[in-house]
Order: sequence, then C-alpha cells, then structure tokens
Amino acid sequence: MKLNLKNPLVFFDLETTGTNIVFDRIVEISYLKVSPNGEEESKTRLINPEMPIPPSATAIHGIKDEDVKDSPTFKMIAKSLAAQIEGCDLAGYNSNRFDIPLLAEEFLRADVDLDLMRRKFVDVQTIFHKRESRSLSAAYKYYCGKDLENAHTAEADTKATYEVLKAQLDCYPDLKNDIAFLSEYSSFGNYADFACRIVYNEHKQEVINFGKYKGRLVEEVFHEDPGYYGWIMQGDFALHTKKVFTTIKLRSATLRK
Repeated sequence: MKLNLKNPLVFFDLETTGTNIVFDRIVEISYLKVSPNGEEESKTRLINPEMPIPPSATAIHGIKDEDVKDSPTFKMIAKSLAAQIEGCDLAGYNSNRFDIPLLAEEFLRADVDLDLMRRKFVDVQTIFHKRESRSLSAAYKYYCGKDLENAHTAEADTKATYEVLKAQLDCYPDLKNDIAFLSEYSSFGNYADFACRIVYNEHKQEVINFGKYKGRLVEEVFHEDPGYYGWIMQGDFALHTKKVFTTIKLRSATLRK
C-alpha cells in the first residue's frame, strides 16, 4: 500500500557503539526519505564515533574501528543531515525508545538546535508488537514473506522497516493510512523528553517520572527544592532531558516575576 503522506516521511536506522543514549555514539546512519508524491531518496554513511567501538557492538553490526577511522564525525554532517530531515516526520523500528532519543542527543552534542519533538514519529516495532510481538526479521518474514538479508546493517533494516509499514497497512484495515494516526498509535507514552524522565499529566503539565519526586510537578519541585535543577544539570542525564528541564525552569522564572 502506498503511504498517505502530508509531509515527507524519513525511515531511518542507526548502528551505534552501544545502547546508552547518554554515552554511546552513532557509527552508521541510513535513511530512506519518502515524499508525498511517492519519490524515494536514500543514503547510508559511516560515522566516526570518536570513541572505540566495543567488540560487543561490532559482533552485532560488524563495524570496526578501522572501518570508521576516515569517516566524518557526526558534528561534521549534523547540519546537512538536519537540512535533509527538516519538515519531515520520522519512522523506524524501535525508534521511539532508542534511535530518536540518540539522534536528538547527537544533534545537541553537535550544537544543532533541531526540535524533533515537533515531528510525528511512527514506530513500526510498536505496531508490530501490538499486533504480533516479534523481531524485525520475523516482522519482515511475516508481513513481506521474505527473509531479511544483512540484518543489523542500517541500510537493510531501514528498507525493511519501510516495507513492513506498507505491508502492515495492507494487513490491518483498521490501521489508518495517516501519519498522525500511526504516530499516535505507535507512541509509547505522553512524554516531554525522549528519555521519558518527564511526562505530561492530563492538564499538559510536566511531571517528574523518576526518583524521589516521581509524580510531582516539575515547577513545584523547582520552587520547593532550588538545588534540584543543579543536581539534574550535573548528573548523567540525557542532554535533551536537561534541555527540557531548563526550558521549564526559565518559563517558571518568567512567570514568577
């Protein structure tokens, strides 16, 4: 089924040094940009993570230090990549929980202020898990009737994710061919930051989602515990989480004047 798009939709996949969005880095990125008129544009490139690639990561994606030693760093390609996905919605496989948060971290580390929270996200894995609960290779076999060759390479996983989403729309008549619907259907919560440290309540107020202040309004905690913000800024939290906390603090300070 051809996707019904209002904006370009970028399917993408990352291969990384690990699974920690705060400390790990991208070693390969592949994207497939699908335009509303059906035109497709794809690109894959290796990234120098500026850190050793652990053997455990290489065992999964096959990328070694020597493969990326002459490749550009993320900072070197950040602006051009941001331009490529400007105005686009994003899709991937397990992308809401990992790829998008890590991509946001890399942009912030590169000092590129790209507000990904304004985009719509379609997570094909979430749709699959709500319907069948399998891996990407199994999803590809189930929906597309083909074996996924070169699994865990960014390019193969990206193209497979695109094909699986189209097949899911063919398979389930109640899935609307609409990116806003698919984004909401595949979302995993009403979070204010990609690391899920802050959630919105029913009044669209930011609430802390961890630690001793879990369930409390962020603005109330800032007022009652002035040192809490400093603790967040000095802690091992994602840059995007710190950015959201800072936005709330600045807004709160303005309102209290």
